[in-house]
Amino acid sequence: MITAISHITLIVNDVQRSADMLRHVFKAAEVYDSSERNFSLSYEKFFLIGGIWIAIMQGNPVSERSYDHIAFQVSEADLDAYVRRIGESGLEVMEGRHRMAGEARSVYFYDYDNHLFELHTGTLGERLAAYHRHLQG
Repeated sequence: MITAISHITLIVNDVQRSADMLRHVFKAAEVYDSSERNFSLSYEKFFLIGGIWIAIMQGNPVSERSYDHIAFQVSEADLDAYVRRIGESGLEVMEGRHRMAGEARSVYFYDYDNHLFELHTGTLGERLAAYHRHLQG
């Protein structure tokens, strides 16, 4: 039985640059650096972001952008600080989609290797309730 997501691994061109971005934007805590000895396919670092294990590994990242993304829940009060740190890191903010009332706010941005991240202020329950209200309209 699956109990949770174990971890998310992202292939990046420059591990140190991506690590700096994770620390600056997400305030990620680095918990492992394989520079002493690689146990996996290539050089990697592990981080914790909101208790989620994120691994970044040296390699050839995806060459094309898509809407595949990782979304992190953040508080409404913290969203503007995240947006400021995204800008300070020179990352591209993607224009978000139109949202109906009750869906909360989201900010989408690409990292240096075409990975799309979302910072979302709502919950699944709030989203489903908004959809239900819209359908009952």
